[in-house]
Formats: sequence, C-alpha cells, structure tokens
Amino acid sequence: MTNAPLIRLGTRRSPLAMAQAHETRARLCAAHGLDESAVELVPVVAGGDKVQDRPLADVGGKALWTRELDAWLAEGKIDAAVHSLKDVETIRPDFITLAAILPRADRRDVLLGAASIASIPQGARLGTSAPRRASQMKNLRPDIEVVLFRGNVATRMAKLQAGEADVTLLAAAGLERLGEAGVGSVLDVETWLPAPSQGAIGIECRTEDARTRDLLTAIDHPRTRAEVLAERTLLEALGGSCQSPIGLLALADAERIRLNAALFSADGAERVDGAVEVAPGDAGAIAAFAADLLARATPGIAVLFSGAS
Repeated sequence: MTNAPLIRLGTRRSPLAMAQAHETRARLCAAHGLDESAVELVPVVAGGDKVQDRPLADVGGKALWTRELDAWLAEGKIDAAVHSLKDVETIRPDFITLAAILPRADRRDVLLGAASIASIPQGARLGTSAPRRASQMKNLRPDIEVVLFRGNVATRMAKLQAGEADVTLLAAAGLERLGEAGVGSVLDVETWLPAPSQGAIGIECRTEDARTRDLLTAIDHPRTRAEVLAERTLLEALGGSCQSPIGLLALADAERIRLNAALFSADGAERVDGAVEVAPGDAGAIAAFAADLLARATPGIAVLFSGAS
C-alpha cells in the first residue's frame, strides 16, 4: 500500500451508482498503485431516488441527482463525486470541475418485452419516464401508449414483469454494469438515437482541489471526453433540459467528431434531424449546428428547447 492520501468518492446509493463508484475506485487504484482501502466510497441518498411517482421534470429535473453530492463537495465531506453523466446538468457551478470521464460503455438502449420495435403489439404500453424515449417511440409507433415508469433498473424490470407495461427501455451500459447484459433486444443507433452522454461515467471535484484533480486526470479517457463534451455542448446550445426530447450521438476519431441529432415534439409527431462534423472543442461549429436545428424545428419542438439544463 502506498502512502497516498485517502480519496473520498461520493456516490448515490442505487445499485447502478454503486457499481459505477466501484469501477471508478478500481481504475484509480490501478492507475496509482493504491490499495482499495485508500479510496473510500461515501454513499448519499439523492432527491431523485426519494421521489418515484412523478416525472423528473415535475420535481426538480436533473438537479435531483446532483444536489446532495454538490453540497457534500462544497462542504468538504467528499473529495469527488461519481455520476452518470446523462443525469448531470450541462451548466454546473464554477466551484465544480469535471475532472475525469471514464471510457464510455455501450451507449445504446435495450428494448425489453419485445424482439424489436416493429414487433411490439398494436396499442401496447411503453413504460418510461424519459421524454426522449417516449417521443422517439411515438414517432416510430404512434399507436403505442406511454405510461410512467420511475425507479432503478431492478424496479423498472420488476414493474414490467408485474404487467404495469408491455415494454420498456433501459440503457445497455446500466444493464452491463449490473451483470444483466444479454436481456432484451439492443437497438441500433442508426435507427434509435441514445441520450446525450449515455454510457459515460463522470467524476467531478472541487475546481480548487489540485491534488484530487491530478489524481483523477490519470483515469480520464480523451476520446470519451471529446464525444461527451460535444454532446453536452450541443445540448446547452439548444437550451435543452430534462424535458427536451433529443436523441444524440457523437462519434470521434483522431481529428473529427460526427454529431447526429434528432429533436422531437412531446407527442413524437414532429421531428427534425441533422448531422455535422466538427473539430474537437469547436463550440462555435456546434452552436451553429444547434441554430440550424432550431431554425428548422416546428413550434411543437422549439417550445421544448427554451431553457438550459
């Protein structure tokens, strides 16, 4: 064991969040030659885990996943916080820095309850609380009814099993991290766009904490960072929030990032698509892409992209 100082990683208490914290600890220990005991996991119950009967947008949006951990960072109770980046607001407090993004896992969605979207029975019920999933499904299958599904992965799978819906959608990355890989049907990103930042784990720390920032830099994955920051930059430029139905995919190579995006109306009847290639970090080109999408958006779409997340 080295004499490296103890690092306290804050995390939500859900099984998936804990799995992500364990992955982060393992990567830190491997990168710095630390014993596992040198990285302490500090669980917190987030507001979003306490309220399960209403859509996230009705009870505070994405801040419900970050508020408690932000406060613990500010108070010095933890040195860093581990997040699913798709649940983190695009605009963050100045005192917080996104110091590391781990290698991205499978960014696709998985359909449970049917072999494909086409084979879902007519008039079936889709259980989801995600505007993107609801609108994208209604765009492809207007006959499908959407019913509210909140809760962690196990809870939603149990609700499906109990017949509260006929089909549901879950992130492939979350299923893999919980040892549930192989259930359901993985949806191809060419026809079903994922959420911004889906599959990416981010670790934040206090901006002024140089020691923790240095430790976390060792586990940062440059390609994933380039993709995720491009997606988050576009979401911010669009004025997207947790109520904004957007499917988004960034694919980076050594020199360019290709962005594919689709914006939807709440009922899925209206859709605008676009694609662009940009250089990593070119916020101007991404802003221009956002402006083009919004210029082509119908009023039913544009009204959902009016406030930053």
